[in-house]
Formats: sequence, structure tokens, C-alpha cells
Amino acid sequence: MSQRTLVLLKPDAVRRGLIGEIVGRIEAKAGWRITALELRELDRDTLETHYAEHEGKPFHPPLLEFMASGPSVVMVVEGERVIEGVRTLAGPTDPITAAPGSIRGDYGTIVRENLIHASDSPESAERELKIFFPGRD
Repeated sequence: MSQRTLVLLKPDAVRRGLIGEIVGRIEAKAGWRITALELRELDRDTLETHYAEHEGKPFHPPLLEFMASGPSVVMVVEGERVIEGVRTLAGPTDPITAAPGSIRGDYGTIVRENLIHASDSPESAERELKIFFPGRD
């Protein structure tokens, strides 16, 4: 079943010059297409809406600060099982436990600055796409 998902390349990926490498891995998957891609400075309101589920947790303020520390790449990726697939390609949040061959396994350094965000479910993808690409169907 074809799906759409939100993918963010976080400020650390942009700072480290990994945009091309990560986008290339996504584009290399047969049947996946990037249908929107923008380099953006993410404002506080957008970040607070996106990360609202983590409000009140100790990592929430540093996460917002990190995500506002520089530009991010914001993408819509479409294709068969793309939600599950991009998350597998990204690897676990902790780069030490992420397998070699995954984005975080190959390039990750610390948990909080973990290079990439990908929606974790069809419901999250729908909610997140509305935040970052309002009016786009």
C-alpha cells in the first residue's frame, strides 16, 4: 500500500553536510519518491506543535533548542511501506545500538542529535504532514 510520510533531516545532518548522502539513500529505494523537499529554519511554534507529545519531559526543552539551532530539510516521501521503511533505514535513536548500514548507525554520534526524524505511524504521518505542509494533499 502506498503511503506518505514526513522526513526531517535535522540541523546536525545539515551542518555535517549529510543531506546528499541521506537523500540518496531514500531515493535509492525502489518505488519511493520525494514529492516535496525544502531547506527551512523551523520556528518555535512549529517545533512546539510537532513535539507536543513530549511536553513536560526533561528532554523536551533541549530538543526544541537543538531543532531551532540551524536549518533542517523537510521532506514528503511517498511509496510502498515507506513509513516503516524510512524508520528502518534511519535506525534506532541511539547510534550505538543502530546497525551499520542504517543512517544513525553509520553517521550518528549522540542520542539527542540523531540526524533524522521519520513519522512512526500512518496517524503520525498525517498529523505531521499537516504541520509542515499545510494544505498539501
